[in-house]
Amino acid sequence: MADRPRDRPDNVTAPQNGRRLVPDLWRRLRLSSLRVRLAAVFAVVALTAAVSASGIAYWLNRDAVLKRAQNTALNDFRVSLSRSVSALPMNASCPALVQLANDVAASGLGYNVVVVDEGHPECTASSDPRFTVAQVPAPLLAAVPKPRPVGEGNPYAYHLYWQRVNIGGEPFVVGGTKVVPTGPTAYMFKSLDNERDDLNTLGWSLAVATMLALIAATLLAQAASATVLRPVRQLAEAARRLGEGKLDTRLEVSGADELADLARTFNRTAESLHEQVEELSAREAQSRRFVADMSHELRTPLTAMTAVTDILEDEAESLDPMIEPAVRLVVSETRRLSDLVENLMEVTRFDAGTAKLVADEMDIADLIMSCIDGRAWYDAVELDAPRGVLAVVDPRRLDVVFANLIGNALKHGGSPVRVTVRQGIGPTGAGEVVVAVSDSGPGIPEDVLPHVFDRFYKADKGRARSEGSGLGLSIAMANAQIHGGTITAANGPGGGAVFTLRLPLRPPAPAAGRPTQEPSGGRNGA
Repeated sequence: MADRPRDRPDNVTAPQNGRRLVPDLWRRLRLSSLRVRLAAVFAVVALTAAVSASGIAYWLNRDAVLKRAQNTALNDFRVSLSRSVSALPMNASCPALVQLANDVAASGLGYNVVVVDEGHPECTASSDPRFTVAQVPAPLLAAVPKPRPVGEGNPYAYHLYWQRVNIGGEPFVVGGTKVVPTGPTAYMFKSLDNERDDLNTLGWSLAVATMLALIAATLLAQAASATVLRPVRQLAEAARRLGEGKLDTRLEVSGADELADLARTFNRTAESLHEQVEELSAREAQSRRFVADMSHELRTPLTAMTAVTDILEDEAESLDPMIEPAVRLVVSETRRLSDLVENLMEVTRFDAGTAKLVADEMDIADLIMSCIDGRAWYDAVELDAPRGVLAVVDPRRLDVVFANLIGNALKHGGSPVRVTVRQGIGPTGAGEVVVAVSDSGPGIPEDVLPHVFDRFYKADKGRARSEGSGLGLSIAMANAQIHGGTITAANGPGGGAVFTLRLPLRPPAPAAGRPTQEPSGGRNGA
């Protein structure tokens, strides 16, 4: 009868390890925050490690617990059956078989025994009426009565077979053996409910340990992310300050890891950028001083030249006809040079940040009429400007803006030039005045539109070549911006260029103090 028990698949299941939840968890935690991603990685690694360790521990303990319980019961069943069957008479009666079942089950290990005999097919010999031979698995019923050849290594014809099954939702190990060819067959039913409870307790303990490991990993990830990401945040803050123009920004370097190397690289880059910006600033300041000094130096001889050319212009008609064209050319170029010098001085003031507003509340319609009348453009300009549109502006600077916009429209687009004034609401919700200057020309080429306000830019396609300095529109834009406004250029739907000036009814707060009067910049042309 002695034989090592053979294991069969059982129905005692283990808790799922949740591995299928890992991809879903990772997809939910794939956020933009580096801290969250780092914590998620720590959590996934810790969860995977804890689940794997818990699963391995559970299966090892489960196998050990079940094998110990079933082997103890099977060995006791085999010994008790061998001891009790020797007292059984030949052709035993049904009561004798019942007594045999009770004697074998009385070992104290808590299993029950069912005995069947081919001589008494009607007899149900069971130590507990709940158990019958019908509950024995079919494979076990087929294997138990089959004899095996006796020989070396197999001294017994009949062996003890077992199988783990569920009976009424409760796990059992069922064993069976035939004593002799003409004797009865006995089956053992050993409940594994206590072992299942122990395994469930172990499973819950391992699940709690897994959750604690996950929490500990999350806390560790928070601590690690704080340590790792602190230099990254410092680097981001330093980069932001550097982008704001604070070129003296530097990082404190400690350690010799990759983050320390990154901080050193940032410091070297910031130092190089600081040096280059200082060099460029010095060159720009030197250029501005040169232009300002040159303009001031040219004003004195230009003043004398202008006085002489005025006299020559008055006497031009009485001069020799061969000399008159040259005199008029000298007069024209002298005035153009004078305008260029004044424009350069104005540009220098804007670049140096010394341009100031001398602001007062003015009627926009009056300012435009004054500009048109002063330059004798009243026959070529159509004005649609209702009176009563008041704004706090610098009249001299606004006159420069109107003169440039209307003058450019007359020069490049041709009359009639239309000027419209409307009052509206700006993007910030504050009131603003909108002045649109449109001409009747062919419009501005698309490749020229982005550059019309660039300094010294002159369009050579689509419009006649400018005889001005190329500074007029850039100075007009600067004067609009110092008021808190702007100028845009576009082509009208019916043809012709449209320049739109937008000014707030009151200048921005920083420019709304008491600025000092600056030297007059004169009239600017395009």
